[in-house]
Amino acid sequence: MRIKVDKTGDALYFRLDENRIVDSEEVRPGVILDFDENDRVVGVEFLGISTRLAAEELSSIQIQTA
Repeated sequence: MRIKVDKTGDALYFRLDENRIVDSEEVRPGVILDFDENDRVVGVEFLGISTRLAAEELSSIQIQTA
């Protein structure tokens, strides 16, 4: 999995695997899902993250495992 913060584009992207993206759908305002050829979600993009997170929260990402 890859996580990308695009400060210029004001977006946060989670890439779940490397399958080719064949379709995308905005499921909520500012939330876009990317799908592969088998209709599985392979990426999630959040737009307008500066309105959702403080700048300090974007400078460090915490990963939790259960």
